[in-house]
Amino acid sequence: MNAMNKLDVIEVFDAKAFRRALGNFATGVTIMTAQNADGERVGVTANSFNSVSLDPALILWSIDKNSSSFKIFEEATHFAVNILSAAQINLSNKFARRGEDKFSDVEFDLGQGSSPLFKNCSATFECEKFDILEGGDHWIILGKVVKFYDHGRSPLLYHQGAYSAVLPHPSLKTQVEAGEDIFPGRLYDNMYYLLTQAVRAYQDDYQPKQLASGFRTSEARLLLVLESKTVNSKCDLLREVAMPIREIEQATEILAQKGLLIDTGESYTLTEQGNKSAFMLYKIAESHQKEVFEKYSENDRELFKIMLKDLIGI
Repeated sequence: MNAMNKLDVIEVFDAKAFRRALGNFATGVTIMTAQNADGERVGVTANSFNSVSLDPALILWSIDKNSSSFKIFEEATHFAVNILSAAQINLSNKFARRGEDKFSDVEFDLGQGSSPLFKNCSATFECEKFDILEGGDHWIILGKVVKFYDHGRSPLLYHQGAYSAVLPHPSLKTQVEAGEDIFPGRLYDNMYYLLTQAVRAYQDDYQPKQLASGFRTSEARLLLVLESKTVNSKCDLLREVAMPIREIEQATEILAQKGLLIDTGESYTLTEQGNKSAFMLYKIAESHQKEVFEKYSENDRELFKIMLKDLIGI
């Protein structure tokens, strides 16, 4: 290939595929807040938060250059990092939306520079604006931590386009001392522990089967929920799938490009091919369910479903 031909070669970088690949890196979820001298308040959901230095105590996060919120972060002397707890999915979704009064009906205190501090977070950092750097299509905002609060609540996680939560890794099992009871009754009578471990064990074998269908977790979840017809609007869908708005938008765009759903404006409707795909996913789920619960009687399985639905509030 000569020099001219080399110049004619254009490598196409798929930004969406790149973003999906980045989704393999599990992160926490934060809401960044600030207020300028005119009393204008802003808050945005972000998972780009990271630590930079211990001495001095520096952190950073990034914001899209096209974001209308950047102006206030630029003007404010301080900002706050609200690290969300696992119970704050609705708060995360609220501050991910555009064009509304995000702070309405939200309880908060004011920290340094009048930055809003939310209640019931995992941790909160009050930061003095340290620097703003250019980073491609984003601004990188550095903050010097002047005060922080460690509330110790279980954090909300973000992975593969969906919200998640912390569970102990199955390989991290405590060594049993000589003479120690291997099955301490107190732990194995704890329903919360049993439920979380059961979900982990169930997912270990089920998720690879679902991913083998060619659909990512977020896409499969949307197909299953829409086929069930348990939602009548986009707002209902947001509550049912437990995913950030931008991930719902991305997943629905991908499914629409594949001809699997139609955006009707107020809601989404599956096409004939979309229903077939959802049916395939249900068959995968039913097959795995049958395999796991095969040793139990039909009455046992029905009772277990009733108990789960009761816990969920269905």
